[in-house]
Amino acid sequence: MNRLVGALPKVGIRPVIDGRMNGIRESLEEQTMNMALKAKEIIERMRHASGERIECVIANTTIGGVAESAECNSLFKKENVEVSLTVTPCWGYGTETMDTNLLMPKAIWGFNGTERPGAVYLAAASAAHDQLGYPVFAIYGKDVQDASDKSVPDDVINKIKKFVKSGIALATMKDKSYLSMGGTSMGIAGSIVNVDFFLDYLGIRNEFVDMSEMERRVELNIYDPVEYKQALKWVKENLAEGKDYNRKPSTREKLDKDWKYTVKMVLIFRDLMIGNKKLKDLGFGEEALGHNAIAAGFQGQRQWTDFRPNGDFLETILNSSFDWNGIREAFIVATENDSLNGVSMLLGHLLTGTAQIFSDVRTYWSPESVKRVTGYDLEGKGKNGIIHLINSGSTTMDGTGRQIKDDLPIMKHFKDITKEDVTNCINATEFCPANTDYMRGGGFSSKFLTKGNMPVTMSRINIVKGLGPAMQIAEGYTVDLPNEVYQKIDLRTDPAWPTTWFAPILTNEGAFKSVYSVMNNWGANHGAISFGHIGDDLITLASMLRIPVAMHNIEEERIFRPKTWAAYGTNDLESADYRACKTYGPLYKKVSS
Repeated sequence: MNRLVGALPKVGIRPVIDGRMNGIRESLEEQTMNMALKAKEIIERMRHASGERIECVIANTTIGGVAESAECNSLFKKENVEVSLTVTPCWGYGTETMDTNLLMPKAIWGFNGTERPGAVYLAAASAAHDQLGYPVFAIYGKDVQDASDKSVPDDVINKIKKFVKSGIALATMKDKSYLSMGGTSMGIAGSIVNVDFFLDYLGIRNEFVDMSEMERRVELNIYDPVEYKQALKWVKENLAEGKDYNRKPSTREKLDKDWKYTVKMVLIFRDLMIGNKKLKDLGFGEEALGHNAIAAGFQGQRQWTDFRPNGDFLETILNSSFDWNGIREAFIVATENDSLNGVSMLLGHLLTGTAQIFSDVRTYWSPESVKRVTGYDLEGKGKNGIIHLINSGSTTMDGTGRQIKDDLPIMKHFKDITKEDVTNCINATEFCPANTDYMRGGGFSSKFLTKGNMPVTMSRINIVKGLGPAMQIAEGYTVDLPNEVYQKIDLRTDPAWPTTWFAPILTNEGAFKSVYSVMNNWGANHGAISFGHIGDDLITLASMLRIPVAMHNIEEERIFRPKTWAAYGTNDLESADYRACKTYGPLYKKVSS
């Protein structure tokens, strides 16, 4: 299932023990190794975004000193371990047993028991990490357990999972590529791809391909002709063509021509991202390799869309968890090559395994404005106002909210999606001829309305001169509106595009004092929307990447950052985050410098 070059990262578990023999160490061997086995059991129930179960590697022996620590490190290198979890029920020699791999995310689970001071080791080893410059996540249960208690408390499980999810996401990105097809789109700063940001903060290289490569491959038939026929047949049999809202509608001949061209665009762009072995058989060995791209962006507007079909269909299909080949992991493709929104989508995808919605953060609709325009009083989760998330048709079909679990609309990890889910998403989507006032070359834009009452998280990374990257996070819910209300508002913008009504959760302070203030403080015209309330996971991952979080509405008790962040202040956690990220700096820049 892993379609990218490179083995999937593993989690290494380091069972630390009191190294004093002739009584102490021997009495602790079983308990210490049992903690490692329990951690392994928890972690190996988790999945990579690509669907495989996460694998764990436990050190061959417990670690009582520097020699065994070195042996463990050697094992981890051989086994492609990229995330490190130390576990201990007892005291151990901190600096002798600690993990000193600079790039590896680290956590310590210290057993909260009174018979042996595992929590004391946690505190001492954490202090050593802080003093030597290796941030570590501290995992410590709230309640005291007996030494014989082999259960793992829920709060410990939650922190282990949160740490592992973020650590695996970080490791998965490393040494992959962001494929930029084209350049800057309509002056959007996010499409001015910042190579230093990708390399220093994410460990991702940048690959640049001119949009003329799309034309070359179409003209020279550099795609699998068998799959092309299969894909075109699937499109004709399964996808509904929507209304043409243009003042001068396209002819049937033009629409049929656009369908053929846009289907080829999907195949070509996917092959550019991950390669296609079948191209080698056609005599295109270089093209068969691809760019090992974990995410990508398509410029489109305007140099392409002024004379060629737009990239909306390309982006919709690839960003969805299914196509003519069946159900599969969603790709990450940013509209208008907004690489910063593409990265935000990528982080959400790696944390959840779900497809991601790409949207314009288009309009704040106050209750008064909705009442004036439609006569409707907003209610429920949207009573304080809503934000209209809409884009030129590139949004994933998973975003329809037609995947159902327990009678509720959700967006599933692709491994959990059923054929019925796929059918429901497709039936809720139309593909309207593109707005030729915007995109003169034609093409098709997806159109649907997202189901309400889905918990979602909107995020965005912005780069600010003098500051660097900063993340914004807003948890909230999708909202249902009566159809007649939706139609009136929809006709005021572009009715051929997909709509998601979003109501952020308000905290009555700061940027989340009102829905208007959320909109007013959002840092760009785009946002990445992920299913579920994952703001706490994004904060954990951001701390690993040394990216401060500029605004969020996450409860303090859900936030999990390295323990040393407390040294930068405990009253104003946002300011402390900025100071800590500035001190440690970009994770990968230290290596290159």
